[in-house]
Amino acid sequence: MKGIYSLLIHLSKGKNIKVGKLGIFHFPEGYYIYVGSAMNGIEQRVARHKRKEKKKRWHIDYLLEEAEVIDVFIKGNAERKEECKTVIEWIKKGGKILVKGFGSSDCKCETHLLYFGKSFFKIKKK
Repeated sequence: MKGIYSLLIHLSKGKNIKVGKLGIFHFPEGYYIYVGSAMNGIEQRVARHKRKEKKKRWHIDYLLEEAEVIDVFIKGNAERKEECKTVIEWIKKGGKILVKGFGSSDCKCETHLLYFGKSFFKIKKK
């Protein structure tokens, strides 16, 4: 199945992380959403993101070496162009851009990684 996915990620402690060629960035403790697409095998892509042992291929691999995927939201049969629309939806829900260019080197988005702070779940449960 093809589609768009959003990974809910938790980083338990703030860290400076080298993100490939983008450089070193400080990632504060808290919750993040990463939006990606898979046009062939979304289930396999998500399973790869959840694995700790893997060759670093994408920006998200560097963050996931230090953080944990705690939930996944999948929009099946979505076109790749919907990836950027999904990022905008998450921004409207409070997501903040911390690292420009993260995961978005193949599109016009500023980023595909958004930061929600330490209280993501408190906000969503209201």
